[in-house]
Amino acid sequence: MNKTFIALLVFVTLPAMSQTKFTEYIQQSQVGEGHIILHQSERITELVNGKSASTTNQTTNQTVRIPSSDTLVTNIDTLKVTEGMNVQKIRINGYRIQVFSGGNSRQAKQLALSMGNRVKTYFSDLKVYTHFQSPHWICRVGDFKTYEEANEVFQKLKETGNFQEAVIVKSKVNAYVF
Repeated sequence: MNKTFIALLVFVTLPAMSQTKFTEYIQQSQVGEGHIILHQSERITELVNGKSASTTNQTTNQTVRIPSSDTLVTNIDTLKVTEGMNVQKIRINGYRIQVFSGGNSRQAKQLALSMGNRVKTYFSDLKVYTHFQSPHWICRVGDFKTYEEANEVFQKLKETGNFQEAVIVKSKVNAYVF
């Protein structure tokens, strides 16, 4: 009896749910429950709902272009961005060069900031990231997609003689999609 009831319930509710897309279904307001708003690309919506999803989705508030190898850049300063271009910053796996790692004191913070300024005097085009990653103050530079790109700049840093503690580390880096 229980198995029959469950099977009947599944066959009754499944067609009702299949008429709306999954992303639309989870965003429907229910009395006494929270409200979900999705901010995602149309491509993700198509992947979740299936290939039959329409190309225009009323629930997405953001347009994202899927990056190809020639449209993904980690250093936006080297590009000429014209007015009206759709530029979006994303985070990807990549590499940075760590030039300082200290303790959690104020002195360590000052050393991290001064190391970042020192990098800027030699390489003004490199992005510097100084932050506290418990329990250390860390200064890292660059946004590199590949180890080879990071290693090229790393060698130049070492040649100055001022960054002997520098090391290449895996990190989330900023990239830009056009």
